Amino acid sequence: MRVCAVLPAFDEARAIAGVICSLRPHVDMVLVVDDGSTDGTSVEAAGAGAIVIRHPQNRGKGCALRTALSWVLDRSFTHVLLMDADGQHTGGDVPALIAAAADGAVDLVVGERVFSRRDMPGPRYYANLIGSWALSKFIGVPVADTQSGFRLIRCDVLRDLGLTARGYEIETEMLIRLARRGARLRRVPVRAVYGAGPSKLRPVRDTTRTCLLAVKYRFLSGA
Repeated sequence: MRVCAVLPAFDEARAIAGVICSLRPHVDMVLVVDDGSTDGTSVEAAGAGAIVIRHPQNRGKGCALRTALSWVLDRSFTHVLLMDADGQHTGGDVPALIAAAADGAVDLVVGERVFSRRDMPGPRYYANLIGSWALSKFIGVPVADTQSGFRLIRCDVLRDLGLTARGYEIETEMLIRLARRGARLRRVPVRAVYGAGPSKLRPVRDTTRTCLLAVKYRFLSGA
């Protein structure tokens, strides 16, 4: 396995160096797509040892991931590890995802957060819980955390996938398109750290948008 970790980032100068340093012992390369940050995200990422691609303007998480995947799939990596750059996840859980894919029997490993009302901000808790239940039923894939940005994916199943999402709905589009291709999936529980910084996710608006777009990806778009 040759794994490239991908971090889409927007104004994450505070946390991104620590995330990269936690990743580097477990992967072959770390790629950061700085999606038009106005702080020192690119400088911090490069200083921590990542390769950095920069969007001149903020274009959305989906666009950042599509830029990253285009770069990764043009090289000799076997797997891509997707991870948020805000410190919610750390490299300590990466070995579990890699181990789950090591036997070659799966195409996608999803790092599933344990939803705890005590530890998770209220709006995010209910949006994730309800949204994941609805989308999991809708797409026919048993995933308890459909919005998880922490995933390990075999590069071959991502080629010519035709992703179009521009924002946070990229996770849902990816799941639907991979499920329609018969991708084999495993789920691994991971920890999540909340409160390290304000979330850019707007729970009600973004979850509603994701659910509506899931209809498009499921019924109106090609495989």
